[in-house]
Amino acid sequence: MITVAIPNSPVFSPSPRVSSSVYCKSSPESLSLTHSPSISFSSPSFKCRYQKPLPPASGFVRDCSEGGPTQPTFCSTSPTLSKRKRPAKLAIPVASLSFSDRITPPLEAVEDGWEEVEVDGDGYSVYCKKGKRDAMEDRFKAVVEFNGQHNQAFFGVFDGHGGSKAAEFAAENLDKNILNEVEKMGETEIIEAIKQGYMNTDSQFLKQDHRGGSCCVTAIIRDSNLVVSNAGDCRAVLSSGGFATPLTSDHRPSRPDEKLRIESLGGYVDCNHGVPRVLGSLAVSRGIGDRSLKQWITAEPESEVFKIVPEFEFLIMASDGLWDKVSNQEAVDLARPFCVSNDKLERVLACKKLVELSASRGSIDDASVMIVHLGRFC
Repeated sequence: MITVAIPNSPVFSPSPRVSSSVYCKSSPESLSLTHSPSISFSSPSFKCRYQKPLPPASGFVRDCSEGGPTQPTFCSTSPTLSKRKRPAKLAIPVASLSFSDRITPPLEAVEDGWEEVEVDGDGYSVYCKKGKRDAMEDRFKAVVEFNGQHNQAFFGVFDGHGGSKAAEFAAENLDKNILNEVEKMGETEIIEAIKQGYMNTDSQFLKQDHRGGSCCVTAIIRDSNLVVSNAGDCRAVLSSGGFATPLTSDHRPSRPDEKLRIESLGGYVDCNHGVPRVLGSLAVSRGIGDRSLKQWITAEPESEVFKIVPEFEFLIMASDGLWDKVSNQEAVDLARPFCVSNDKLERVLACKKLVELSASRGSIDDASVMIVHLGRFC
């Protein structure tokens, strides 16, 4: 019997250990070739196992009788002997002999400079670090002197899912879309202008040929007012005299009002791996993008306006890569010694310490932390 092992292509089979085999097998009723000297078996992919002794060069023949082979005769009603025909040529598919346990990663997994980012800016600091995934999906945006004004600024943290495209798009366009709406509606309609800016950004992204979505948290500082908005589970936490105050509420399907909204639209919330998800798929209930779930995933943000007072020390804005492992007060307690001091401030080190704390507690998610010094803009 000849066993021909044909390795599968790694493009279609991620495991190199699986191979398909072709068997040539003889039976008492029919004659099958068991050896041909014209075939080379030097390749390690071939295995030969002979069930019977090697025949003479002229080939093995047997008698038709049940008594077994006594004389070299062919099984035929005619006593005439015929020569053995050369067997048909075996067609062996050619395949690569080098394999990998990993499938070639998608293009987004190619190093793009976002694996680790550290920025110490004018009145703010940021630290981002990729988790265990193939590609970094978090992005951020910081614009000081927003609209040309020294005491105005825009800050945003964006946590992508299903790729980084939605987060990139929001980081590039959301501040411009909000500013356009503020100029049209005026300062008195700032919350409605921010809402429309989010919705416009969502509509623009859905026209792109990209998948995935992004959670967002943004902060706008204008005329000593702080306007904080979010869609998804990115969060903003204020340190006021050392006390942590969350300024946003995470949009997750487990939130009673979010669950009710989804169900009123004909959807449902189901647990998958112990996590409540929209239609058993997405673990957040608001965000930009998510075309396939757009009927239930809204980009409409929730916004709050706060008057900046001297007790407001700094603002922590971060993706859920931090908040899933670190509580609001823990984050403020760790960051405050680096952010409130007469000595040299080290806000970027505070951001880094927060990300390291999350990772030490088992987080495998991307983590992005931004700390804004509110006194700089008063």
